[in-house]
Formats: sequence, structure tokens, C-alpha cells
Amino acid sequence: MILPRKVSVIGAPMGLGGPKTGASLGPTAIRLAGLIPRLEKLGLDVRDTGDVEALERLFLGPDAVPADDQAKWVEQIAAHCLDLRNRVSQELEDGRLPVVLGGDHTVACGTIAAVSDHFAAKDERVGLIWFDAHGDMNTPDTSPSGNVHGMPLATCLGDGPSRLLELAKRKPMLDVDRCVLVAVHELDQRERDKIREHGIRVYTMREVDMLGMQRVMEEAIELACDGTAGLHVSFDVDGCDESIAPGTGTIVPGGANFREAHLVMENVADTGQLVSLEIVEVNPLLDVKNRTAELAVGLIESALGKLVL
Repeated sequence: MILPRKVSVIGAPMGLGGPKTGASLGPTAIRLAGLIPRLEKLGLDVRDTGDVEALERLFLGPDAVPADDQAKWVEQIAAHCLDLRNRVSQELEDGRLPVVLGGDHTVACGTIAAVSDHFAAKDERVGLIWFDAHGDMNTPDTSPSGNVHGMPLATCLGDGPSRLLELAKRKPMLDVDRCVLVAVHELDQRERDKIREHGIRVYTMREVDMLGMQRVMEEAIELACDGTAGLHVSFDVDGCDESIAPGTGTIVPGGANFREAHLVMENVADTGQLVSLEIVEVNPLLDVKNRTAELAVGLIESALGKLVL
């Protein structure tokens, strides 16, 4: 399979999944960092479809409180993800590669629902590489915070808030034996238990240090692409070290460095099997001179085939 030359950029400005304001501004920050012209410079046919509408706390009112403390703002998040699912589905039907700009990581529920159903209709499945400092494997029953941005991977594996599980016809959305977590370096205890229960393959930063990112990615890609029609990549910038990605809401020291992060995406491009991509948790209110958004643009370029030579 060769990477499609037709790419559709979709903004998903959801920020209700986490505790800090600003992730909803991520799509704008990434565009302002030059995403569209830089993708066009790669020779890609780029369609910017604009943003899915989002309902933020600001518009809910200053005294608004979530209806469910165990899955905060899940109704609003589900509505946003439904719109995103429909948008991604349309671009896939048009033979284009969706590039989703988050927003917080809850948007993955909408993206992956669309990708999963699109390939399930062809009796095919997709693999997943989930790059993240965290496992995102909490559920309303296990989450210590109730923040839904800690639940999207569990949801995609069939174990999350019911409103988000309903987004896809295929249940679970993904096969756990074709899903890989990369760059993890912070997990809750009950989240560890969930990961072991599901049996998902996890490469922590310790393994990245011991094996090197190249070997980690070779193994991750082999697993995710085995018998699948393609590969979805969900990239949370908090998996990168704060020295290169200061603009994100849940910083954990000790993440991937600049070259390791690009090597992840370069290896993805080399497969020729990327079918969809999202990059999430860029928060310009916490950023320094838009550095994290600029990093995001470069990483998207690498995933879509940018080469030095």
C-alpha cells in the first residue's frame, strides 16, 4: 500500500475531556504554525475541512458542573465525537487520509469509530499505534478524576462510557491484539490492572531507553500491521518530553525526545499503510512561542512522508 496523496485536515477542538482550559485551541495553533502550506509543499492534495463545532465550559456558563462526576461532560464530548465520526467517515469514503487535529484525546473515540466502521464494512480491520505518556485505559469506575481524556483507548477496546461506546457499529472498535502503546511513562494502579486485563502490548519509556525507538517501532508496526488493512496513529504530544512539548495539559517528565518522536512518525510513513492520523493535546495557553504546535506540524509532515534526502 502507498500513502494516499489526498489528505483531509479536520479540526476537533474539544477541551472538556481534561482539567485545564486551552486544548480546544489546539487546531488553530497547529494551523497557524503553517500546517497546510507545509503539507502542500510535500506535493499532497490537501483539503482543510475546518473544525467540528465544540461546546466548551465557557459557553456552558461559569457555574456549570458536569452531570456525571465519574465521566465529566461525557454528553458534550459524545456529541462532538459523533460529528467528528461523520466527518472522518466522509473523507474516508472519498478516498482521502484524515488528519485530525485535537483537542484533547477524547476525540480519538470519534476518529477511531469512523475508521473502524469504514474497514469493518469491507470485512477488514485496522491496527493502532497509540503514542502517549499515559495509558488512557481508565473507565468511569476506575478513573480517580473522572476526566474522560483518560478513557479513550479503553473505550475503543469496548470498556468505557456507554455514550462513547455507541459511536461505532463495530464493538469493540479495535482488536486488542493489533493495538500498541508507545512511550508510556505514567499509569494509575487501576489502569495498570486494566492494561493487564486486556493484554494490550505496551512499550514504556524504559523499554525505549533499553531497546531504542527504532527497534520499538519495528516491533510495534509488525504487531499492528499483521493481517490488517492499515494503521491508525493516535499521537498525544504529552508523550514527548516537556523540553520539546511544553504546551500540553498533563506533562510528565521523561518523555520522548525530538528525534525519537520523529522516528516514530518516520517509521509509520515507511510502512506505506497509514490510513488515518490524529495529533492531540496541544494547548497553546500553556505553550512557549507556539513550540508545541510547531512540533506537531513537523511530526505530521514526518508521518506523511517528509524525507531529508
